[in-house]
Amino acid sequence: MTAAVLHGKEDVRIEQIPVPQPQAGDVLLRIGAATTCGTDVKVFKRGYHAKMIRPPAVFGHEMAGVIERVGPGVTAWRAGQRVVPANSAPCGKCFWCERHQPELCDHFTWLNGAYAEFVCVPARIAEVNLQVIPEGLPFEHASLTEPLACVVKGFEQVRVARGETVVVIGAGPIGLMFVALAHKAGAHVIALDLRPARLALAAALGAQVVFEATGDVIARVRRMTNGGRGPDVVIESVGLPTTWEQSLGLVRKGGRVQLFGGCPAGTHVTVDTQRWHYEQLTLLSSFHHTPRHMRRALELLASGAVPAAKFISRTEPLSRLPDVLQELISSKQVCKIAIKP
Repeated sequence: MTAAVLHGKEDVRIEQIPVPQPQAGDVLLRIGAATTCGTDVKVFKRGYHAKMIRPPAVFGHEMAGVIERVGPGVTAWRAGQRVVPANSAPCGKCFWCERHQPELCDHFTWLNGAYAEFVCVPARIAEVNLQVIPEGLPFEHASLTEPLACVVKGFEQVRVARGETVVVIGAGPIGLMFVALAHKAGAHVIALDLRPARLALAAALGAQVVFEATGDVIARVRRMTNGGRGPDVVIESVGLPTTWEQSLGLVRKGGRVQLFGGCPAGTHVTVDTQRWHYEQLTLLSSFHHTPRHMRRALELLASGAVPAAKFISRTEPLSRLPDVLQELISSKQVCKIAIKP
């Protein structure tokens, strides 16, 4: 089969490798579409992923396709079904799983290999985190389920109420998904970014106010809120210490901050502890997703509540993936690119 194999730093090669063979409980998936992700770009730049990918290896984790065949003992799935797999499955038995925090599982089964013609879905994922794609939903739209599941989980934590003001910092694909969910919840949405094209898309997804995040952003946003108090909720989706600190400066007394964007390892932020304590700020963070959030994300895509087409800039063949990844490093694409084998 044709696959994109990561060999090291910025070294991805299109190669012919054997089709993986499903073992007991596994499902062999013929990839219909995969979508690019910021994490994949980081892996491409570094040449590895500490937990999941050691080169040479096929990578990519946002995917959807058709079951080609199933391994021994599989009865819940059959060839020909259109499905979307998660990129992980929790063990269900560790300390965290038993305390209803499967996103922190100590023994995840991970899945990478979306940039290929076929991928073997491990038995545990096939059992608990594989879903049938609703009729009419294209593969490239269904492949957005995994990133949206992460957003659904983070958005659920901040409990946005109708009529509240929500500021989303960063209008990349993740920030735009937060914009769509906040708009659906009936919030007044303000989106901040440095790129006009992304802000235009945020407006199309329901943000009532968009502007470039330059100058005194805190003062500007506060002037837009009732009494100059600041927004009820701030969602940070950039992943930089500076925007984390900006989020804490923006939110109103008694407000909630979702620090969703993961900062580089070893970085730190300064927090006004007096304000945090005496103004009762709620600081939240969210990592990964759960099988429940995967199911909810697919429902939102299938219903059109999250308009999937707006999150895909264009489609490219698998053969062009090395060029696409270089482009994503240098050009800051507005949204995702769908890759088809």
